Amino acid sequence: MPTLLNQNGFKFFFYANEHEPKHIHITNGSGFAKVELEDLKIVQDYLKPKDLKMALKIVKENKEKFERIWNEWFS
Repeated sequence: MPTLLNQNGFKFFFYANEHEPKHIHITNGSGFAKVELEDLKIVQDYLKPKDLKMALKIVKENKEKFERIWNEWFS
């Protein structure tokens, strides 16, 4: 399970046997979420609203990096 980033109490990762569309999983001490990278669509959300807002901000800031790592891993 490649970890993409640990920041502000969040872990951003994907599983080694993932599927399209490109997406990442996000966890923290209180929950988790799943976000598609192309359009930042929230597929699953079990985070507190303020945590989701912060996590999405971090995803936006690192979107290109996350997509690059996904492409390298699955190519």
